[in-house]
Amino acid sequence: MQAAAPDALTINEAAATTGWSARMLRYVERIGLVSSTRSAAGYRLYGPAELQRLRTLRELLGRFEVGLAEIGFALRLRREPELKVAVDDWLATEPARPEHVAAADWLRFEQEKHQRLLAVATPSPATSSTRTMEAA
Repeated sequence: MQAAAPDALTINEAAATTGWSARMLRYVERIGLVSSTRSAAGYRLYGPAELQRLRTLRELLGRFEVGLAEIGFALRLRREPELKVAVDDWLATEPARPEHVAAADWLRFEQEKHQRLLAVATPSPATSSTRTMEAA
């Protein structure tokens, strides 16, 4: 298969060259780690800059033993200041027993909070069957 342009490879050619699968190249692009240009017909094209980014991304992943999702999250932290502040605040915050809860009751208090949150997030079997019957 010939490249679409002398200085660009199609996604399949880039996959064969880099060792990433075409599916992984689409994922890497979707999470914003590498972007490709498009041909007039809409096909992804990878030039030398994109190939270099893919090579150095693979080196980064191997060197620090991290995954693509982790690098994608790091990118989100750079692009979303509010998310970065929330994560930094969470990491810096030490767990503390609420003043109105006795030390002996703290575990039960936290368990009950989790159970209430899960009950709200998870529909009960009765609710699920009612929705199924309404849809029929």
